[in-house]
Amino acid sequence: MMKVLWLVLGCVMLALGVIGAFLPVMPTTIFLILAVGCFSRSSPRLEKWLLESPTYGPALRTWREQGAVSRKGKTYACLGMAAGYALFWWSAHPSWPLAVGVGLFFIASAAYVVSRPAPKS
Repeated sequence: MMKVLWLVLGCVMLALGVIGAFLPVMPTTIFLILAVGCFSRSSPRLEKWLLESPTYGPALRTWREQGAVSRKGKTYACLGMAAGYALFWWSAHPSWPLAVGVGLFFIASAAYVVSRPAPKS
């Protein structure tokens, strides 16, 4: 039963990651990291498929093995969050409290990403 729940959760995380690849306001990599974690508990075949992906595999393996994010990954993550916030601000016309809350969330997220170590060679 738990294996099925992990598989379903992994598929949901994978779907969110795919959506995030096309929408600037949604992250991709964090959902794929979560999907790999779920698949490690439910489907070694899907876990291997993600870890061997030519596009996302290297970043996922680096995160799993070292907890590291490349400089390029940090740059794209921060630029994506900035673009997502700008899109949010422009399209939603949020109240000041909401704008500040979302802004603080993005700043905290960016700080976490930037604080991760660089991958070792």
